Amino acid sequence: MSSPVVAVVLWPFRFAMTRRRKRGLPHMVMYLLSSSPMNGVELMDGVQSITRGWWRPTPGSIYPLMKEMLSQGLVRKLDDGRFELTEKGRYESGGPFGPASEVPMGLADALEQAHNALSYVQDLKRAGRGDVASHLERLREIKNQVSEILGEKAD
Repeated sequence: MSSPVVAVVLWPFRFAMTRRRKRGLPHMVMYLLSSSPMNGVELMDGVQSITRGWWRPTPGSIYPLMKEMLSQGLVRKLDDGRFELTEKGRYESGGPFGPASEVPMGLADALEQAHNALSYVQDLKRAGRGDVASHLERLREIKNQVSEILGEKAD
């Protein structure tokens, strides 16, 4: 039996796992299948391993998911009962964190990423971490490019 302290500390993680596990299951399954074909039991074991024992999906969640993934053309069932990713499944899995975005990045997204990168550099400078001073020339180049876009005179 676990101590109350451990239960209190782990409660938020356990809550998050129970709330999100079904949404994350397809991504975990696709991640597992990206390395080799597996059957339902191996997939349940794999998810349990990924979550370090916090969650083991039931047959009632794995097999309907595999049936759905079959109908979507993301996996195919081999003669030995194991499932493997199709080319479509490999493309849509995009790795352990979900599918790659199919929508090209727009200007608003690019500006948001630039803003985030600049905030990161500012935080590094404020915290005295990173060698911002050795990158001043590159920062000036970026400043001049922005000035050009804004129609201002560059340095």
